[in-house]
Amino acid sequence: MISNEAYVVDLLQNAGAISPEDLAACQQEAAINGLSTLEGIIKRGLLTRNQILEFVAKESGFEFAASIEQVDEDVLATIPPGESRRYHALPIQRLPAGLRVAIPDPMDFETLDALRYLLKTDIEPVVVPLEKIDEAIIRFFGKTDESLQTLMANMSGEELEVKAAGGAAGEGETEEGDAPIIRMVYGLILEAHRLRASDIHLEPLEKRLRLRYRIDGNLQEMRDPPKRLQSSIVSRIKIMSNISIAEKRLPLDGRIALATADGPTLDLRVSTVPTIHGESVVMRILDKKNLMLGLPELGFFADDQAILERVINYADGIFLVTGPTGSGKSTTLYACLNTINKPDRKLITVEDPVEYQLPGVNQVAVNSEIGMTFAAALRAMLRQAPNIIMVGEIRDVETASIAINASLTGHLVFSTLHTNDAPSAITRLVDMGVKPFLVSSSIRAVLAQRLIRKICPECKEPYNPTENELRALNLNAASLAEARFAKGRGCDRCRGTGYRGRAGIFEIFTIDDEIRHLINENAPVSRIRQRARDLGMRTLREDGIRKVVAGMTTPEEVISATMTDKD
Repeated sequence: MISNEAYVVDLLQNAGAISPEDLAACQQEAAINGLSTLEGIIKRGLLTRNQILEFVAKESGFEFAASIEQVDEDVLATIPPGESRRYHALPIQRLPAGLRVAIPDPMDFETLDALRYLLKTDIEPVVVPLEKIDEAIIRFFGKTDESLQTLMANMSGEELEVKAAGGAAGEGETEEGDAPIIRMVYGLILEAHRLRASDIHLEPLEKRLRLRYRIDGNLQEMRDPPKRLQSSIVSRIKIMSNISIAEKRLPLDGRIALATADGPTLDLRVSTVPTIHGESVVMRILDKKNLMLGLPELGFFADDQAILERVINYADGIFLVTGPTGSGKSTTLYACLNTINKPDRKLITVEDPVEYQLPGVNQVAVNSEIGMTFAAALRAMLRQAPNIIMVGEIRDVETASIAINASLTGHLVFSTLHTNDAPSAITRLVDMGVKPFLVSSSIRAVLAQRLIRKICPECKEPYNPTENELRALNLNAASLAEARFAKGRGCDRCRGTGYRGRAGIFEIFTIDDEIRHLINENAPVSRIRQRARDLGMRTLREDGIRKVVAGMTTPEEVISATMTDKD
């Protein structure tokens, strides 16, 4: 809806447009239903979408209009239709020193800069609801909406045969015969984005080219492209990724920045691996909306959020996020950085690779081939006088030691580790070779997390768990009486799965003096964990159970995600 929602929510609260009590209730309900905080405010009827837009427009010094009533036709020629759809922006009036342009998001400064460059003039923004701008764009420029299934169904056999027979063009070249393949690959990516897929998998099998999308963490099979077009499709993707199409024997990596006609630019990370039936391609769709997520949107309940906000506002120390690959660690760190990214703080990150570009943050990419390792980059970063440092991952004792020394010299350090639970991060660092007294004096808190699928709000209905599920959840009578068990029936919106979107379940491990003493004694992780439990730490399973009781997810999701939870 609006970029930097956390900032907008702060504006609304500071202006008295919403009370702290109403905001807390909205955040709780939004987390349960898979909505953003602003959507939760709108759903509860506290403010309308237009009221929020008008308020933010006024704060930004822009005019607000509820609709586009009149457009000077001579200004329409100043912007190509594709760019108008891409930015959801429409010039509406010529001014003596520029153009009045309708935009949907007054906080999207990158789009405003892009429009000034594109239109080659100063612009006077007018904030208009997104749907009204899109209606006007369709009215003046027409609509272009072609799904992958439509493309594949309408593509004539003759076109495909011409391309299949002709082979792939030379690297970087585009011939008239390429048009069907170009449209197919373009449609394949757009369809994945429309379905909220995080990954596109093109896997060459003996007699088929299998296409699968990873949606909400689970792979779902789609309609296969024709096997005879396999080499042409892979070549097209490699050309788009700036990868050599001549090299088919080695794994290759690349990136795609795809400007879409009806939406934002899509960033994709591409990986190819040679297999016995051809090159397997995986495209990771990097959703920039994750950059603007606040802590409530990740699935934190109010009590856990309060603990985390206290930790990430410390002046120094290390905050670690742990979990397996694909558990959302990077998204959580980005949300934390987004929360504390203020003009009076300098933030630097070192990542491998830099997946998302954070506004206002200095980001460094690891490149081991030229000696730019995590440790080397971290040493250089400390000479840049940062307040806050994010290290993508602590992989070795050298990186861990530098990060700890940075935290002990007045820096706040964020990083990730691969451990199954939060207390195990302590023993992992000690096993790496870090001295226990350094670990105890630098670590402020550790967050372990997993991702669970949320129940689809469109087909959500009451549900009675089985005896086995209730036994696994280990609910007491009071919790059982208050539980709102639910399950998704399955609908078109969730593609019959009963789930739509994902949220986190969390285990927050904070360090007190007694735990520091246990770390210094090199105590086993079981004793450290027991002390943390005595202090009130909830396990991953227990946090998941809270979300089952609240009707946010199902018992089977939590049980599946926490099979290794011994408690």
